[in-house]
Amino acid sequence: MTRPVSTKSVVNSTALELDTILIGECVEKLKTLPDKSVDLVFADPPYNLQLGGDLLRPDNSKVDAVDDEWDQFASFEAYDKFTREWLKECQRVLKDDGAIWVIGSYHNIFRLGVAIQDLGFWVMNDVIWRKSNPMPNFKGTRFTNAHETLIWATKGKGQKRYTFNYDALKAFNEDTQMRSDWTIPLCTGEERLKDTNGDKVHPTQKPEALLYRVLLASTKPGYVVLDPFFGTGTTGAAAKRLGRHFIGIERDQTYAKAALERISKVVRANESDLKVMGSKKAEPRVPFGALVEAGLLQPGDTLYCPKGQKTARVRADGSLVHGELSGSIHKLGAMLEQAPACNGWTYWRFKSDAGLKPIDDLRSRIRADMN
Repeated sequence: MTRPVSTKSVVNSTALELDTILIGECVEKLKTLPDKSVDLVFADPPYNLQLGGDLLRPDNSKVDAVDDEWDQFASFEAYDKFTREWLKECQRVLKDDGAIWVIGSYHNIFRLGVAIQDLGFWVMNDVIWRKSNPMPNFKGTRFTNAHETLIWATKGKGQKRYTFNYDALKAFNEDTQMRSDWTIPLCTGEERLKDTNGDKVHPTQKPEALLYRVLLASTKPGYVVLDPFFGTGTTGAAAKRLGRHFIGIERDQTYAKAALERISKVVRANESDLKVMGSKKAEPRVPFGALVEAGLLQPGDTLYCPKGQKTARVRADGSLVHGELSGSIHKLGAMLEQAPACNGWTYWRFKSDAGLKPIDDLRSRIRADMN
């Protein structure tokens, strides 16, 4: 069960408090977290927008742009120094199979990318968040800035273990492989947090749909997600909804208070509904011979290619034979198709009352018994 959210800060590096917002400066609070204690970092750092003055609409009304003190740095050098400090601490607290997501605009994403690579993180993808409802360029002097970039990176080069829920994302995307360009609208309407005056609580509140997809892609229920720039708690809201734990760091008490109130209203999904669709690669290995051994196929049975024109006979040792050719389900399939490789599980069919069906259906029966 998820523990109540609190603003109690961690005061030493021997314990990890979950579902908590730590109030204070980012780097300072990161240093209080234990080594290798979190599964994922999502970071939405200051963009260092370098605004040269007020941005006005054609009617001379002022655009509500980001001009807060937390987004202002004396120089690129100062911004780079800060970036490397918090990234280094995030790398320290990540588990060895952990990963990081960082989001930015053209103002800062290239500087972030350099720092990420220089520190030894290994970039897996850059993802383009395409805003379906971007703010127009009122001056008409540039393209409408309609996207932001996310960098997804593992903790280090050569990291063999990391979480990527490929099959879950494919199912989420109607059985189509998820691409690296995501069209999601800006945070508007009821989702946008407002103060008593009707003004935005935070100028750059991210849509929860964006964090939902990030967490669905690279975490599992029970994982710990760290957000060192917590703001109004979008990461925490998505994490709670999906049955993940969160740790937020936020220096602004007003933002933290709004985040607490927001997250307290989030309803966590039922345990059984949070399960992530597993990958076939992670399922128990079942050799073709096990189908013969279990009596699902008999020696002498005939298997068919997808169109039924080419056949092979099953032998007692789990090999197949076609005329003078013989071999495994994969090798014989490749030879008959004159191809460098063949997935025999999807190539070969057996005859059933419903017609020809892939032998992978028989493998699924054995896996179901194993599970």
